[in-house]
Amino acid sequence: MSNVKNEIAELVAKKVKITDAQALQAVDVVLDFVEKKLPPNIAGKFDAILAGNIDLSDGIGLDDAAGLLGGLLGGEKK
Repeated sequence: MSNVKNEIAELVAKKVKITDAQALQAVDVVLDFVEKKLPPNIAGKFDAILAGNIDLSDGIGLDDAAGLLGGLLGGEKK
């Protein structure tokens, strides 16, 4: 499992106040859904991001991504 996926799950768990296992399961479901909706050439980049092979430091932060995911899952919004 990728470090990025674990980081997202950790942030989701903290932001929406669910267990780490629940957050990881939710992240897996959402990432699988997103990946299936992406065009093949983008899906490869998505896999690379999840594998930690692409630097995200200049783009959307994991806090932002977790907040978006938490909102989609019905978590508390700040």
